[in-house]
Amino acid sequence: MKLPALVAGVAAVLLFAVGCGGSEPETTTNAQGQTLDKVTLTLNWYPYGEHAPFFYGKAQGIYEKHGIDLEIRAGQGSQKTVQATAAGQTDFGWADTPAVLAGVSQGLDVKNIGVFLQTTPASVQFFTEQNISSPADLRGKTIATTAGDALSKTFPAFLKANGLAEGDVSLQNTDAAGKMAAVMSGQTDALLGYATDQGPTMQERAGKEVSYLRFAEHGLNFYSNGLIAAQDVLDERGDLPSRMVAATSEAWTAVQQNQPAAVDAMQGASEQLPSKEVLAEQLASTLELLHTDSTQGQAPGVNTEADWRATIEIFAEAGVIENAEEPSAYWVSDLAPEE
Repeated sequence: MKLPALVAGVAAVLLFAVGCGGSEPETTTNAQGQTLDKVTLTLNWYPYGEHAPFFYGKAQGIYEKHGIDLEIRAGQGSQKTVQATAAGQTDFGWADTPAVLAGVSQGLDVKNIGVFLQTTPASVQFFTEQNISSPADLRGKTIATTAGDALSKTFPAFLKANGLAEGDVSLQNTDAAGKMAAVMSGQTDALLGYATDQGPTMQERAGKEVSYLRFAEHGLNFYSNGLIAAQDVLDERGDLPSRMVAATSEAWTAVQQNQPAAVDAMQGASEQLPSKEVLAEQLASTLELLHTDSTQGQAPGVNTEADWRATIEIFAEAGVIENAEEPSAYWVSDLAPEE
């Protein structure tokens, strides 16, 4: 990760250009004469099914109803999205919670304003023909991973929770894009990834069924993706952060009622966009992750302090952060959407 001093230097150069830090935010006017705030949202990766609520919310005028003219940008990993958000290169980001924890611990002035994926999609993924049905079946297997990312750092905790030692498996390091190729070519038996991302794509490309050992179903759950904002945006953009959270919560709620239309709203979003079939499977899997036991029945994006503490403890023990701080160091609790 970039050093805090470097990030701060980049931020100083970029603040004026992006309309933060005292410059006037840009606005547009819609057909009804309503003034809208121009807002950029940078995703954690290139668009895939998980991101359908943003595209659907924009297409259905949900963001516009909340006074937002939304521009959705592709990302290149949660870590870079956290850095870009802190540097003022984007108004809001969509990033994994461990990347936010790590960024804050390195001095980045950024906070989560609502975790939406509250059950982690982290998983071990493999072709069903491998006959892996429990964590114990991973003994002796080779697993593709990306060194230094949150999954690789929490995997030892997953093994420990299931009575395994790190030496029971072999890890083959590759970049994020190379993990699927490693499994499909037979170089590895499995990969560490998100069940809402690689699995459906790998299944379609290889023409073979993919199965999962999900962390959350085997003793290890933690917060995953959510909205983030720099402290400058929180301090200087008035009620925009609360409107962004409210609109996003409404969009996620609406998608649950019309998943096919949400998939259709993504068409043309990216040259790397998966097929409609894969998008639909990714979205359906994502919608299963919106709550923990303590937030069932709440609007998407409502978090609890207890869940935040549990997540912080897991990543402190995994070494993602050196010093576990109070949830308020990472999360703004008073922007939660209303029912």
